[in-house]
Amino acid sequence: MIMPIKPIKTEADYETALKEIEQLWGTNYGSPEGDKFDMLVTLVEAYEEEHYPILLPERMT
Repeated sequence: MIMPIKPIKTEADYETALKEIEQLWGTNYGSPEGDKFDMLVTLVEAYEEEHYPILLPERMT
């Protein structure tokens, strides 16, 4: 059964989403599981962008 998708608001939500992504890895594109995988990856990317930004290196002069 596919669990409902919800926003990632906490670190616990983030960890849960990562575990679900791992379980869904390799699912068929366009299947309900594949769609859930795509949506979770999008949510995780947004969470990581906000909470774990990759900063550009400082410019050396």
